[in-house]
Amino acid sequence: MTGTTSRVLLRIWAYLVVAFLFFPIAIVVLYAFNSSNVQAWPLPGFSTQWFTVAWHDNQVRDALWLSVKAGLISTAIALVLGSLASFGVHKFKFFGRETISFLVVLPLALPGIITGVALNSAFSFAGVGLSLMTIIIGHATFCVVVVYNNVLARLRRVSGSLVEASMDLGARPWQTFRLVTMPSLTTALVSGALLAFALSFDEIIVTTFTAGAQNTLPLWIFGAIRLGQQLPEVNAVVLVVLVVTILPVAISTRLTGREGIQ
Repeated sequence: MTGTTSRVLLRIWAYLVVAFLFFPIAIVVLYAFNSSNVQAWPLPGFSTQWFTVAWHDNQVRDALWLSVKAGLISTAIALVLGSLASFGVHKFKFFGRETISFLVVLPLALPGIITGVALNSAFSFAGVGLSLMTIIIGHATFCVVVVYNNVLARLRRVSGSLVEASMDLGARPWQTFRLVTMPSLTTALVSGALLAFALSFDEIIVTTFTAGAQNTLPLWIFGAIRLGQQLPEVNAVVLVVLVVTILPVAISTRLTGREGIQ
């Protein structure tokens, strides 16, 4: 095949893959504006009534607020722990450093159900009741990984000569960190935080095992789908979840791409 034919075929194949991945999501988005409470095709009409219904549903609003709160707190914890871990692994050479790096990343590689069951067993063994705190701990386990990877990758790209120059000019370690290191890590921290929040907001498997009586938005969606009596409202809520999840990822990708260009 010629080069032009190969490019055209690869482009068509890429479009087909994207269509395969996002066609079901597009259907959900369309049904969110369905004027009828029956999911049938073609749609009888378009309406935004289900967004109003969802907004006035106290269960949805409480679940949304709980998801946002858990996501923000777990992201804050991940920023602190992930940054400290990345600094320790990058700056110091010690026995078992690669093992520690592997163990930090492992929670993201493990299936969510394994992490959830393990955390549930740990909480049960320690006599800790399931609550918002256990949700935050569960989410922080994989949010730390995102921040750790972002910050460590940026630290490896920061030239050591900048830090050495700062020290040679008489700056103290804290001044060097504040004036040289931190500015170079800003986009990595912001993008890591955005990705961590997006992961936390739509996580359902870990939440299932750590929520107890708490009802986050993904759990509410799962329960409503299982009962099958609130599907139009579920479609509207799912669209909101998609927007809240996609925006941080898009911003993070934009920041990372811009930094790569620079």
